[in-house]
Amino acid sequence: MQNSYFQTILFLSLNLIGLISCAQPASTPQISAKYEFGTTPVWQDEFNYSGKPDPKKWGYDIGDNGWGNNELQNYTDNQKNARVENGNLIIEAIKEQSGKLNYSSARLVSKGKGDFLYGKFEIKAKLPVGRGTWPAIWMLASENTYGNKGWPDNGEIDIMEHVGFDQNNIHGNIHTKAFNHSIGTNKGNNLLINTASTEFHIYGCIWTPDYVAISVDGKEYFRFVKEKDYQWQQWPFDKSFHLLLNIAVGGNWGGQKGVDDSIFSQKMEVDYIRVYPLVEKK
Repeated sequence: MQNSYFQTILFLSLNLIGLISCAQPASTPQISAKYEFGTTPVWQDEFNYSGKPDPKKWGYDIGDNGWGNNELQNYTDNQKNARVENGNLIIEAIKEQSGKLNYSSARLVSKGKGDFLYGKFEIKAKLPVGRGTWPAIWMLASENTYGNKGWPDNGEIDIMEHVGFDQNNIHGNIHTKAFNHSIGTNKGNNLLINTASTEFHIYGCIWTPDYVAISVDGKEYFRFVKEKDYQWQQWPFDKSFHLLLNIAVGGNWGGQKGVDDSIFSQKMEVDYIRVYPLVEKK
């Protein structure tokens, strides 16, 4: 009877330890043994200057066409919407008449100035706050190679998305022809960061030929793995991509709970962007 009692306690204890171990999230992104990354960035912007973003590294998407999401902002190249000051990039969404819309903002792109095939990406940023804001740090294909020559066939990697009506809930996603939200097959995950708009956090992406992993402050919370039978419809992530940083206003997702005009203006601040090259081990 006594031996049976102790055996039961031991069995339950071992199972409890196992459950606890399985429940613990990885503290750092788990990199495949096949790959490593250079220790020196192949491309970076530390924003240690003032004025407009470095034209050697950044261009702009400009316009008030809704950007496929019924967004409410006009993207400009005005310094009030995108500038560098006090060591940070500032992207600012403002409530004002701009183009044919009632808000102005900026969408910076590295296309043609920073295009990457695989790598480790780190963006240290502090996010805006308030209902109707929709900031993003993401990547698109630099050349349209597959399918319809556009979205979603050529892929999208969302390193960070946030909607102001759901404060502190950070999202990481991928979009392809086979996997995207418009057909209900989106692949992604989310993570609660209680200080997303009051402190800087490092939004990270590891992109290899075998998987894309998304993290915050080194904690991986989403991984999309290339399966053996995947074609371009599932995995278009074998071509060069570029970075985009923006604040949208309203739109199909950001505007689901409306827009609170009393919050504007709103800023996304970026301390640095660093891209490390992937090295395949021999």
